[in-house]
Order: sequence, then C-alpha cells, then structure tokens
Amino acid sequence: MSNKRILVTATTFPRWKNDTEPNFVFILGKLLAGYGNKVTALVPHFYKAKKFEVMDKVNIHRFVYFLPKKLQKLCYEGGIFGNLKRYKITYLQLPLLFLFEFINTAKLIKKEKINVIHAHWILPQGFIAYLCKKIFKVKYIVTAHAGDVFPLKSSFFRFLSYLAVKNSDYCTANSTFTKNKLKEISGKKDISIIPMGVDLSIFNQRNKDNNLRKKYGIKKEFILAAGRLAEKKGIEYLVMSMEHVIKKLPEAKLIIIGYGPEKESLERLVKELKLEKNISFAGRVENKNLPKFYATADLFVGPSIVTKNGDTEGLGVVFLEALASGTCVIGSNVGGIPDIIKHDQTGMLVRQKNPMQLADTILKLMSNKTKREKLASNGLKHIEKIYSWKLVSKKFNELFEKIK
Repeated sequence: MSNKRILVTATTFPRWKNDTEPNFVFILGKLLAGYGNKVTALVPHFYKAKKFEVMDKVNIHRFVYFLPKKLQKLCYEGGIFGNLKRYKITYLQLPLLFLFEFINTAKLIKKEKINVIHAHWILPQGFIAYLCKKIFKVKYIVTAHAGDVFPLKSSFFRFLSYLAVKNSDYCTANSTFTKNKLKEISGKKDISIIPMGVDLSIFNQRNKDNNLRKKYGIKKEFILAAGRLAEKKGIEYLVMSMEHVIKKLPEAKLIIIGYGPEKESLERLVKELKLEKNISFAGRVENKNLPKFYATADLFVGPSIVTKNGDTEGLGVVFLEALASGTCVIGSNVGGIPDIIKHDQTGMLVRQKNPMQLADTILKLMSNKTKREKLASNGLKHIEKIYSWKLVSKKFNELFEKIK
C-alpha cells in the first residue's frame, strides 16, 4: 500500500457524475486512491459544475478562470485546441487558465500538504508542476497524451515543454509515438510508456443490446465511430467512405457518437452526399451507456488523421474499449494507434485521409464474419495483456512509490 498525497492536474475530466467527457484521468485517480494514496484533483471549472465534490475517494476541486462562469469556453466539449478555433474569447482565457491554475495548485499544495503532483498534459499542467517544484520543492510526474505534444511548433511553447519534461521526476507517454516526440523535445531518455487503460469489467461482450438496432433502425450491418468530433478524428473521411460502402451494402448503417467543433460540418457533408438514411448522429452519450454500443456494433472504425498543425491520435482509448467489447476495429496508421492495432492481427490499419481504401477494408471485413471474429479475439487478448486498468494503475502506483 502507498500513502502519497497526490495532486492530479488535468484539463479533461468529468464535470459531473455520468458526464460525456473522457474520464480516463478520473479513473486512474480513483484507482490510485485504492492503493492507499490520498488523491486530490484540480481541474478547470465548467458552468453549473460543482466547485468541489468527492467522487469515489477523489477530492475534486474545479477552479474558475473566467467570469461570468457561463463564458468559460476553453476546456471541455472539444478540448483546448478545438475550442481555440471555435471561440475567439478563448484566446483571452488561455493566459487566465494558466494563471488561476498556478494559483490554485499553490494553494492546494499548502492546504493538502501535497508531496507529489501528477500532471496530465505537458502544457499547462506539466509546466505549472515544474514551477511548483522550483518554488515548493514538490516532486512531479508528467504524463503526455499526445494532443499536448504534436502541435508544439512555437519555439516558446517547445521551451516550456522542454522544462516540464526535462525536470520531471518521472515522465510517461501513452504510446511509442508520443514517447519519441517527447524525446525530440526534451532529450530525456528515461521515458516510460504507460498507456491509459480500459475496464474489462465494464467493456465486454456481455453488453450486447439489440434494442439499439431497433432504436436506430439498423437492419443489417452496424458500423460505429465514437469520440470528440474534432479534426484529428478524421470522421469526414469515414462519412465519404460510406458513399462507396452502401453501393454494395445498401442497408449498412453508421452511428457516430460524440460532440465537438466538427459536428455541423459533418452533418452538412452527410446531407450533401445524401446519406441521411445510412448515417445517424447519436450525439453525446453518457459513459455508462457506451459499452452497449461497442458490444452491439459489427465493426468499429477510427479514421484518425494528422492535422495541419501536427495534432493526431496519441493512443486511441476508443479502440481499447471496442476491442475489450469483442468488436473488430479499423484504424488509421497514425500516431499511437499502431501500438493497439497490429495490422491483420488485432485489427486492420489503413492510410489516413483515404476514403476508398477505408471503404474497401470495411467491405472486406463485413463480407467475412470469421475474419472479423478472429481479429476481435486477438485484439481482446492484446488488451488483456497490456491495457487493463488493473495493470496500468499498478504501473503508475509503482512510480509513485519510487518517489521519496
């Protein structure tokens, strides 16, 4: 058992119980508390969210960074980079987020007698942890999730990232690709690859629910996509591929789960291609309802891309959830996805931004159930071996135990 007083800092976190926001930082914090650590989380506030609450032994503090509160638009619902594109006001909020996160981090270090910070994302969390180490002598672990690594073209932000990574007591990356990018930025060699995990007791084949097929009018092939509707997810290429898929599979249906800055443009594209009968947007789906979508689908597709500013998929937790649910997956050969999908072994990889190749791969798998089942079975074994939350949390806790 460990007994650290850990301050977890992040910008992606559930705003309330059963939120639709990605919850991997919260799950890890909850599991670390299960090892006997006292875990406090500091995350940005969101309109109507509680400023303080306790969820599963994690003490959550949400700091206000802009007034009025309902104009806080920088974090959540698409992420910082997506929201900077959507709302002009966020450029004003960016330095304020940094300032108020630093102030509140300093307050909690003193109030909770924090002895280690776990900073998720290099900027701003990692750099703030670096400042706190210099000022308060608090040690820190920084975890990169890739979205914070790839867009760093500014020499100023690269320098801040260099300081955050180089001076960390431990640095972890969620994939081989992210680790290599971190090494380029910092020169730090001892970077551990510890991915985010998946809860195999929640995501599994037992969640199959054919009522979903009735709800969305799915008569035959059920294709699923899920995640933030942001540029790097490449959903537009999957939509374009469906134009070719339905020529051979006219009753195939694509369900897209998620919300984000690309939602309206994707809906327009579906109308332009006259695919309304074959593509439905499920919108926000609470995390507790996601398992039945994964388990019921015939195929999960994640057509991620590398954006113009270099952002891409650092790992792809959605692939973990789909494979844990016993569903065959297709992903793009970018970022950290090849860590999960070994081509023609645990799933199929395709070139990014290539609707025709994507359509061909969908058609091949849909016409070969035996192949789908074999890939899904191999994928599940791969997940059980490396990506279960039980294994992931154990590795993180071992890092915390090394910090004296």
